[in-house]
Amino acid sequence: MAAPFRLAASAEMLYTDRPFVERVRALHERGFEVEIWDWSTKDLRELATTGAVFSSMTGYLRGDLTTEAGIDELLATAEESLRAADVIDSPRLNLHGTGLDGSGLPVVPREVVEGDDWLRAADTLGRLAELGRRAGRVFTLENLNTAVDHPGTPFARAHDTLALVRAVDDGGLRLNLDLYHAQIGEGNLVELVREALPWVGEIQVADVPGRCEPGTGEIRYEAIARELGSLGYDGVVGLEGWASGDTDAALDAFTAAFAL
Repeated sequence: MAAPFRLAASAEMLYTDRPFVERVRALHERGFEVEIWDWSTKDLRELATTGAVFSSMTGYLRGDLTTEAGIDELLATAEESLRAADVIDSPRLNLHGTGLDGSGLPVVPREVVEGDDWLRAADTLGRLAELGRRAGRVFTLENLNTAVDHPGTPFARAHDTLALVRAVDDGGLRLNLDLYHAQIGEGNLVELVREALPWVGEIQVADVPGRCEPGTGEIRYEAIARELGSLGYDGVVGLEGWASGDTDAALDAFTAAFAL
């Protein structure tokens, strides 16, 4: 039986032996929505000709949530990103606790954030939410893990991103709840999904360890899928993971894990 939610997959991480536009076409032909990262490195008009449905893209190019210069950069490049989103009609634009470099590391690492940082971050996110709402799009704040992939990133845990989105309380800002990152950093995924779901704009998945398709690690994604179904979730579940071997086989495993 088909899942009640929509399935998307990352063109950044799958079919990596092909030119980028061919990855997008291949995912579209398999029936998946498509997720991309840095839009500034892509020919968006060419991607728009593929017929693919784009689920999300990066919502900024530079900046952070708390420093004066970083906030200015974040807001300016978020506006650029909204214009880019119009080209491929991406409904969601993804954010992080700070700007990341090409290796996924924070440009300015911060191990500790103070109370004033939380207030500034919430204010910045509120301004981004207003930009998104005016444009008819949604910014999504993604949780990350600091133990393996993104050390030094502030506001990284799922409970951090959830607290910020709740504080802003604006339909222009939602969570990108990444369960791969949450398993590494926090665990207790079913309870996390139950708590966070009212604030979720998208869910991303990959197995742990290895960040590959469901079935290659320790997470029982079939149980997560049943919980999502029982909670009435009908949004996007995106595979943001590598293929452990053949990409088509990985996508088959992803589809099977999220079929109810």
